[in-house]
Amino acid sequence: MSDIKSWTRADFLQLNVGKTEAQLLGSQECLHTSATDIIIIHGSIFQIPHSYLDYTVRILLYSIIFLLSFFGNMMIIVVLILNKRLRTVTNSFLLSLALSDLMVAIFCMPFTLIPNLLGDFIFGETMCKVTAYFMGISVSVSTFSLVAIAIERYSAICNPLQSRAWQTRSHAYRVIAATWIISIIIMIPYPVYFLLVQFKKPDKSFGHMCRLALPSIQVQQAWYVFLLIILFFLPGLVMIVAYGLISCELYRGIQFEVTQKKDAKAGPHGSEDNDGCYIQAGKSGNAVEMSMLTPAGSAKLDRARSNASESKLVAKKRVIRMLIVIVVMFFICWMPIFSVNTWRAFDQLSAARRLSGAPISFIHLLSYTSACVNPIVYCFMNKRFRKALLGTCRGCLRPFPLFKETDEEAGVTGASLSKFSYTTVSTVGPP
Repeated sequence: MSDIKSWTRADFLQLNVGKTEAQLLGSQECLHTSATDIIIIHGSIFQIPHSYLDYTVRILLYSIIFLLSFFGNMMIIVVLILNKRLRTVTNSFLLSLALSDLMVAIFCMPFTLIPNLLGDFIFGETMCKVTAYFMGISVSVSTFSLVAIAIERYSAICNPLQSRAWQTRSHAYRVIAATWIISIIIMIPYPVYFLLVQFKKPDKSFGHMCRLALPSIQVQQAWYVFLLIILFFLPGLVMIVAYGLISCELYRGIQFEVTQKKDAKAGPHGSEDNDGCYIQAGKSGNAVEMSMLTPAGSAKLDRARSNASESKLVAKKRVIRMLIVIVVMFFICWMPIFSVNTWRAFDQLSAARRLSGAPISFIHLLSYTSACVNPIVYCFMNKRFRKALLGTCRGCLRPFPLFKETDEEAGVTGASLSKFSYTTVSTVGPP
């Protein structure tokens, strides 16, 4: 964001201040009245009209995104904590992602919307620094968690044998700890340089703005270029490469399945050396039952194999589509806000004229939607997680937890979210 060097009383005496707007990873430079957005840039005042409808739409959208993000991530955290058998490598990253997304919902959305409604940052200087710091940490951890999940999935699918040596829960915990520590260090400038700026309203009362005041324009520009690279370009590149290689691996599997299916149809159903017998283990004792494969039985076996092959193909295609959705959603959610922040750092006046008011609010809201999209894409789209969620809800509703699991419930509870359909494409069919 921009660094406004001079803030004088004369600048604020002319303002009919109604609302202030907090900005993700930035400062609050816009003051909103009932009819205009007033922007102060180096002592100059610019007014941009807006409509009452903007506020109604903003409040509605912020409320919807907040509720979806809060309850969606809370459900993920509760399910993963209560189900001990779900504590796997991938689930550990998903738990960290859910926690960081929950922080985005708690520290970003309310502290953006409430000052908007009141026209004043009422939480004090300490909360100004704390909320800004937690905003930055939550966004960083969420982004780094997405990168860690992408790398873990690439290793599990493209290098399954080598990955088994290091893909352990202890290793996952170390990576998660590193993401939080790095995020905490990166965002240290926020509690240092975020300040509570006081201004005088037309009714002679005083209001406050929570804003980032970096030492100079050059420092500000370097800061936002750094954030653009470390929190957008590099994570986006890693995700594109990782999920692209995964998609290629799955596509090769699809081609192999299709080729085998064609060969099976073109070739004879049985070998000349086949004596028409197969050995099947009996259910009682060590008895072995010899059965003859009748033409009808052989046809049924072929149909079963064909159905299994079709299921695997459908599962692989579905996973490729999901990977594309993950990458596209990352860029849709985060590219606008990081681009705008960098633009404002280098050309504040032009960006402020074009983006003030509703446009910048909706760009921020778009970045917040990642907090409710991640639970849907990474967890709720997974059949095993949905079953685990239902099992957890049933367990919470029962007056006494002493009950026996059915075979199906036990299988669901013991299922690992790390075994998404794309990591078990050889055995999993469509949900």
